[in-house]
Amino acid sequence: MTGTEALRLALTGRRLRRSLFVMLVVGSILNVINQGEIIFYGGAVAWIKGILTFIVPFCVSTYSARGSVLESAKENV
Repeated sequence: MTGTEALRLALTGRRLRRSLFVMLVVGSILNVINQGEIIFYGGAVAWIKGILTFIVPFCVSTYSARGSVLESAKENV
């Protein structure tokens, strides 16, 4: 199995749902940690920073799922 095939599998079904769940939970927590004062007490929100705060956990979770798919394929050969 190639890395591209593994990535395609990582971005489907329950693996995609898990990555999205991780993105929402971890991204929300990190966003509150990083910009909590601005969010709760007012100020200019750093939108790029906020967006990246959600994208990074999604990428990490998807990368992990891809690695798991590749490892599983190697074990089944």
